[in-house]
Amino acid sequence: MHAESGTLRSIKLAHTLVWALFAGCVVAIPVLSWAGEFRYATLCAAAVASEVLVLACNRWRCPLTDVAARHTGDRRDNFDIYLPEWLARHNKSIFGTLYVAGLVVLAWAWTVSA
Repeated sequence: MHAESGTLRSIKLAHTLVWALFAGCVVAIPVLSWAGEFRYATLCAAAVASEVLVLACNRWRCPLTDVAARHTGDRRDNFDIYLPEWLARHNKSIFGTLYVAGLVVLAWAWTVSA
């Protein structure tokens, strides 16, 4: 177990909160779409798209990962976030798939409701 500085704990907490916000948006997209709340579903989709753009511009890494790396030599998949290691390792593939599926549900529900 690696000892964590207060700075690293703060970075990990911020990273986890940001992750929870975007993960919540990903999960909310199909739920909101199904409920006919297209404005909110689209807002969530746009928020996640902005995060995807940030990741794409940063070589598919969260900028907070680089900040956390300056405060520890630990490089486990979850060294920079309070998530189980398996989830941190597969985060992009899991939530990327859920995001695309949510966009499909949003497009379908919007089309059907029109």
